[in-house]
Amino acid sequence: MTALDRLATLHRFAWPLAVANLVANIGIVVTGGAVRLTGSGLGCPTWPRCTEESYVVHGELGIHGAIEFGNRMLTWVLVVIAVTTFLALWRSERERATRLATVVALGIPAQALLGGVTVLTRLNPWIVALHLLISMAIIGVCVMLLDELRGPARPATDRLRTPAWLVFGATWVVLYLGTVVTGSGPHSGDLESRRTGLDPQMMSHVHAAAVYALVALTVGLVVVAHRQGATLVRNAAAGLLVLELAQGLLGFVQYFTDLPEILVGVHMLGAALISASVTWAVLTTRFRHPQPKSSGSRATATNSSER
Repeated sequence: MTALDRLATLHRFAWPLAVANLVANIGIVVTGGAVRLTGSGLGCPTWPRCTEESYVVHGELGIHGAIEFGNRMLTWVLVVIAVTTFLALWRSERERATRLATVVALGIPAQALLGGVTVLTRLNPWIVALHLLISMAIIGVCVMLLDELRGPARPATDRLRTPAWLVFGATWVVLYLGTVVTGSGPHSGDLESRRTGLDPQMMSHVHAAAVYALVALTVGLVVVAHRQGATLVRNAAAGLLVLELAQGLLGFVQYFTDLPEILVGVHMLGAALISASVTWAVLTTRFRHPQPKSSGSRATATNSSER
């Protein structure tokens, strides 16, 4: 079998690989949260080595070292999935999908480097926040890739595009403020790492206010989409609204129960799901051609991907 034959075989696995990309990037958010919530952020005290003498963890570092090193190893799983996805789409007719897969494949090593910076800066909360937000952005790109490969045909809904983007912008304000709250609170990832110095109670109220605004905007998008008969947009926005309400409820429970680790971890999973959901909500307002039954000509596939 030639290299081109192998690529042709790999093309057939582009969809499950794209799904694996999304799942793995959501998973790394959760495992990264587990590193912080167990106080294992400096379980491997340096980078790229685990210690000054070794690239791998050893028994003296205890459970925290094992947790941190395990999370580092999971990054390699993401790299393998992302690179394989890129190869599955390389030299295919789906040029836009290939570009999106390239963004993911390059973004994960960049995340690994930024993760190294967080260790070398002793878990600086602002860098930790950036690290998480980039993961949220990669999750959004993964959703775009899935839509590019098998998204449903849909008309353009120009009147809904602006309110959808307002919801998207408000979501990212909420995600950012969530990282500020976390960076001001008790779950620093290590007992010796510093905090932002901001009042966590005050930042929690600011974050909550942004959540109220986001929920109001999302309700507005659901109502307008329903009135215009944009079923796909309405359903996407309604799904997003359910996630927002669940996150809001969980946030209140966290606040009044002194931030138990398990609830904070679930909250981080919810944030990753919201990043995926709001991306999908915006995509549903864009025109998309019906998927051709066969691969067709390169020109047809290219024109479809550029619309």
